[in-house]
Amino acid sequence: MSLPDQTRKSRFQRSRNLALAGVLLAAAAASACTVRPLYSTAPVAPGVPAVATTGLRAIEIKPVKTRYAQQVRNHLIFGLNGGAGQPANPLYSLDLDITERETASAIVQRVTEDEPTAATIAITSHYTLKEIGTDKVVSIGKREIASAFDIPRQEFAALRARINAEDRAARELAELLRLAIAQDLSRPH
Repeated sequence: MSLPDQTRKSRFQRSRNLALAGVLLAAAAASACTVRPLYSTAPVAPGVPAVATTGLRAIEIKPVKTRYAQQVRNHLIFGLNGGAGQPANPLYSLDLDITERETASAIVQRVTEDEPTAATIAITSHYTLKEIGTDKVVSIGKREIASAFDIPRQEFAALRARINAEDRAARELAELLRLAIAQDLSRPH
């Protein structure tokens, strides 16, 4: 074997050893990862319950005052408990502060005047999740959803389009809130 062959062979062995070390390092880093499904019922570690799933079913949602806020609350109750209603013995209390704003999205000139022909409804929720026994704040957050709708010339059709947009936004906002609360409960607190 000549000298250039030995040098080429040793370079190959070095690069192979570096590649093997890289794979081992990546495997070690990946083994420390704690990625798991958010709604998993399996415990995070032996003896530690899956808080997100059990915690979601133990949330009492306080009453709200407006129609669109009630829509969000109803969808959220259904989503948290699978249609079973409010829990009998809640561990957490959820306070919702829900507001709505409407903005004109498009204005088309009609014969008599400029009237909006499309609009967007944005529903915003500020929420506070507390433990009932200790009154300790588990999480605070804000979520917002917008829903666009057309405004036809007929008054009833315009009102119905607005209500439908409100309902869509409320349903989507409830889904966002459920996800945000599940994420908050899955973190140690």
